Amino acid sequence: MKLRQWLLSRKKMRQYDNELEYKEQLYREVMKARRQWEQAYCALQEAVGADEVDIAIYTLEAAERRYQVHLKAAKQANVVWEPFQFGSYSKDGFYLRD
Repeated sequence: MKLRQWLLSRKKMRQYDNELEYKEQLYREVMKARRQWEQAYCALQEAVGADEVDIAIYTLEAAERRYQVHLKAAKQANVVWEPFQFGSYSKDGFYLRD
């Protein structure tokens, strides 16, 4: 009986760890997409000439769409943003200092 409980608790812990890892990965992807979007915006501001402006616009639109897709995925996964700003994500939205 205790062995079964232990195995079930291990399974739940593995699921929880996988979920946290997925949320951390989503957070990193969202932040990367945001940086790319900001870089594309800066490139548009500094573009000179019609060709550069066209390329900058396409790049900005693609980066913006990528950012939106990652934000949507994070929202569906119920990612809480604040803990990632201060350390590692943990259960119930609390954080652990690194």
